[in-house]
Parts: sequence; structure tokens; C-alpha cells
Amino acid sequence: MKSNSSSHAGRSAFRAVLFDMDGVLVDSERLIAEAARRMFAERYGLEVQYEDFTPFVGAGENRYIGGVAERYGLSIDIVSAKAWTYEIYGQLARQHGAGMRAMPGAVDYVRACRAYGLKTALASAADRVKVLINLDYLGLTPDEFDTMLTGGDVTHKKPHPEIYLSAAERLGAAPSACIVVEDAVNGTIAGVRAGARVLGITSSFPEGALRKAGASWTAPDLARAPLPWKLTAVPVVGDPSGGGL
Repeated sequence: MKSNSSSHAGRSAFRAVLFDMDGVLVDSERLIAEAARRMFAERYGLEVQYEDFTPFVGAGENRYIGGVAERYGLSIDIVSAKAWTYEIYGQLARQHGAGMRAMPGAVDYVRACRAYGLKTALASAADRVKVLINLDYLGLTPDEFDTMLTGGDVTHKKPHPEIYLSAAERLGAAPSACIVVEDAVNGTIAGVRAGARVLGITSSFPEGALRKAGASWTAPDLARAPLPWKLTAVPVVGDPSGGGL
């Protein structure tokens, strides 16, 4: 994948931006939960609740679906359960139905980072099929990132730091020179453990939870987040000038 080159990158304290997807670039949590709910009902005759999925947000679909199954004491074939869920998910996404939306400012933020000369990675715990559906929905292509990692590319899921360590390595950037953009507690912990700074997007979890997990900065979405070259110091927790952007 190609990256735009620019001398601007030399003026930034950071060299790369590693983006999570769900809750950062696209809000699909309600849609994937709806798809999984329908899967459980159609395939297993089990009615589950939206809130059943909350503890497993950001941990990858194996855990997202498998964790709910465990909660109900249900034994499932995770491969076929995911395939069924993605089939429903893709149908709902193509219909642009309620429960799926582009996060404000997300596409512009990704493109601004590349135009400035920063390396970019998409690092999602979701399976590749879901990531590609989401990118298509957003009007982004994989080539608009310098590298892309999905759940199948790593052994250990978030909160393990493997996905962010691998993304930084692929980009040739030290983790300390990377900003991880995350919305989930598990993902924030993964970014911190990797040695990166984390910009927390408060779309899925409150600011306090992301701060507790180690986020250096927070913002409601990327439309209201500072660009990486403006993030030069960790703001003091509770400082209105930098803590709740």
C-alpha cells in the first residue's frame, strides 16, 4: 500500500497513527449486535439482549459472539455462527439501515494524516470480512492505509498489545512514535501496553473509563479531535484545555 510523502511529518512528535475501526471510523456496534441477535434467534432459537454484548466490545468477533453464547450456556460452532452473522450484517449495511453510520470526521481525519505525511494503519480486532464491509460503507479503500491488520492476522486479541505492536512494526515506526485511536477499554489497554499514546473516542465508553484504561487524550469523535501534529504533550487529567476535547 502506498503512502503520500510530505516533509510535514518531520514537524510532528508522532510518525504514525494506528486506527481501530468500530466506534472510531464507523459506528456499527448496534448493527453487529443486531446481526448477532438475529443469528442467535434464527440458528439457535435463543433470544439475547443488546447489552449482553457490551463486555466483549473490542475483543474480536470470536469473543463477541462466543462470550454471549457462554453466558447463556450455549455451545456453538463459532465459524458458522460468525459466517451467518456476517451474512446478516452485510445485508443490513448495504441497506444503510438504522444502526450503522460513519463517525463524524473519520474519513477526513484519515486522509488528513496521510496528506500530512504520517503513516497510517487500520488495526481492528474484527474479522477481515467485516472490516471490508465497513470500509465499503465509508467509501474508503484498503489502499488508503499503509497497512491493515484484522483479527485473523494476530494470535492474541485486545487487550493484548500484539495488533498494535505488529502495526507499528509493519510501518517501521517505534510504538512510542505512534498514536493509537481507540473507542474501547480493551483497545485502549492494548495501545498503552504496546507503548503508544492513545487518543480515546468516547463513542462506546465514557471518558472516565478510557482515561482509567490509559488514554492520554479524549474526544467525542474525530471531527472534534486534534490532529496528531497538534498533540505534543499529555494533558493533565481534568484539564479543560486538553482533557475533554
